[in-house]
Amino acid sequence: QVQLVESGGGSVPAGGSLRLSCVSSGGYGTYTMSWFRQAPGKEREGVAAIDDDGATTYAPSVQGRFIISQDTMKNTLYLDMNALTPEDTAKYFCAARFPRLDLAWALSENEFVFWGRGTPVTVSS
Repeated sequence: QVQLVESGGGSVPAGGSLRLSCVSSGGYGTYTMSWFRQAPGKEREGVAAIDDDGATTYAPSVQGRFIISQDTMKNTLYLDMNALTPEDTAKYFCAARFPRLDLAWALSENEFVFWGRGTPVTVSS
């Protein structure tokens, strides 16, 4: 059974930074792991994705501000978020898919079966 546990959320002022983490267990083989977020009253949207080869993709709204990375020895996915704005306020989820998914689809929530419970991020103006 694949389990994903996010951490690192919190409250920061606009312009600040946060690092989110997602520890995974139970997966094997090739994979794609992604970060999604859902703001109150809005649909969940893909933020960033990475596969087992280290290839990455980002949503245009976070390109240049967020960095997705992974530590395969620790089975941990990261999302470094910089230059945060109030529009980044949301609950952030990590998701995993085995086997690897074409990155063209890696920000589509319908492609993912395994999800964490999320960690909230609040950015104040």
